[in-house]
Order: sequence, then C-alpha cells, then structure tokens
Amino acid sequence: MLVPDPKVVRKLLTRYATLQIAQAERESAATARELDDVSYTLCVMMGTTDIRDAIAKADALLTDGRAADPDEDSGLSLAV
Repeated sequence: MLVPDPKVVRKLLTRYATLQIAQAERESAATARELDDVSYTLCVMMGTTDIRDAIAKADALLTDGRAADPDEDSGLSLAV
C-alpha cells in the first residue's frame, strides 16, 4: 500500500482547518467549493469516503511519524 507524504497530508489538514474556520465565520460559495476539493483530496489520499475517517487516518499517520522520529516536535493530536 502506498503511504501519502506526511508533509502533503499536514498541508492538506492545515488547509482543511483554515477553510472550516473561514466558512464558519462567513459562508461563501468559493470557500465551500475549496473545502469540498480539499476534503475530496484528503479522502482519496487516505483511502476513505468520509472526511472524518480521512482526518482520523491522517492524524494517525502524522502521529505515528512523530513517534518514530524523536527529533520531531511532540504535541497535540492533529485531528480537526
């Protein structure tokens, strides 16, 4: 099985969270479209059909990567 690049996954999670906040603050069609695109991309990369599952798998991927590399910052879960 192919494993997504953690850097790309981290960027997508960050973008997803940013768009969620932007949409909650002020709904817009453009933001909604971009949020749909990022959600779809996360789902495809993580092999899921549900964004919640994709976020959970992405979080696990990034958390496992940190555990394997003690030089990385440890911190809170990345799930949104």
